[in-house]
Amino acid sequence: MPLALLALAVGAFGIGTTEFVMMGLLPGVADDLHLSIPAAGHLVSAYALGVVIGAPLLAALTARMSRRTVLIGLMALFVAGNALSAFAPGGDSLLAARFLSGLPHGAFFGVGAVVATAMVPPERKARSVSLMFLGLTVANVAGVPVATLMGQHLGWRAAFLGVSVIGLAAIASLALLVPHDGGHAASPTGLRGEVATLKSLPVWLALGTTVAGFGALFAAYSYVTPMLTDAAGYAETNVTLLLALFGVGATAGNLLGGRLADHSLRGTLFGGLASLAVVLVLFPLLMRAEWSAALAVALLGMAAFVTGSPLQLMVMEKASAAPSLASSANQAAFNLANAGGAWIGGLALAAGFGTTSPALAGAMLAVLGLGVASVAYGVDRRRATPSVGRVVTSHVPGEAGVLRH
Repeated sequence: MPLALLALAVGAFGIGTTEFVMMGLLPGVADDLHLSIPAAGHLVSAYALGVVIGAPLLAALTARMSRRTVLIGLMALFVAGNALSAFAPGGDSLLAARFLSGLPHGAFFGVGAVVATAMVPPERKARSVSLMFLGLTVANVAGVPVATLMGQHLGWRAAFLGVSVIGLAAIASLALLVPHDGGHAASPTGLRGEVATLKSLPVWLALGTTVAGFGALFAAYSYVTPMLTDAAGYAETNVTLLLALFGVGATAGNLLGGRLADHSLRGTLFGGLASLAVVLVLFPLLMRAEWSAALAVALLGMAAFVTGSPLQLMVMEKASAAPSLASSANQAAFNLANAGGAWIGGLALAAGFGTTSPALAGAMLAVLGLGVASVAYGVDRRRATPSVGRVVTSHVPGEAGVLRH
């Protein structure tokens, strides 16, 4: 695999760390800036809003630029946002800095995925995407706990300065390791061609699968702490270690999904969503004992992230003529899944269905994701079916190059 993938993984590690570290820093930030916890919680939402807005916007505006230049520029914006967060004098300025930090997130992963797949043979595309995402999953195992500890012992501002240093390391890695053409020429279609990709039904079905599939994860994961403490009986002091188990499972699932998707993209996607539904259905049973609850957290991470690379690659294949915007839009879809899944899981709790009910709500979302993926498969099959007497080449993922009569 090209060393440039390491540079992408370093950037993903920094982005993953800053995305999730705010959860651990929230009490300290609230106390230092004299904010209530609910008001401080808006700092998490501001970052997510930046991702949703920045992903398609920045990808579209930079469509004709060198992808190497775009990646370095996005990481420079990331460094600026985190440095401004570290020196923010008050809650409003920190809110703006967190929004700024989120802007490059989706575009970096979107453009990075295009660069990663352009530098490897077709049979290794999913693995290349999974290696870039490896930085994101490892951030949950190492980056977030270390940054949280820095925040607790040196102050929350030190944590954001540390993340800025990671961003600078990513810029240096990108400049040294990514080819000057970014592994691929800039989009030949420009802004108009990139935007035109979003008019495609298969692209929207792929994005819908992402929203439903990862919404299933966040419906449960957003409330995993009360599940572990109230249902499984863990002390709150042990929750951080258990969340690291989620990161270990996510890392393993990400690598496994990339390898399997290179053999069968559609099969890996269906299998991953089905596995996620099963794990979530079993959550109420697994949360009855400490050992099985720990297993459930690891399995949740693995089952969810098996689908990460296939979902990203499927969107890119549906928009093969101009993939940067669609690939970045898929990152916005991941964040919509985060917000929507948490909201749906919260509805289950508010309705009085019990501490583990968000997991069952997540299972229904996973089944919905399977349904959307099935519709997408049916649309592909119909589009690949030729008129009588014609011979066409199928473009259904996993069936490329197959002649049908």
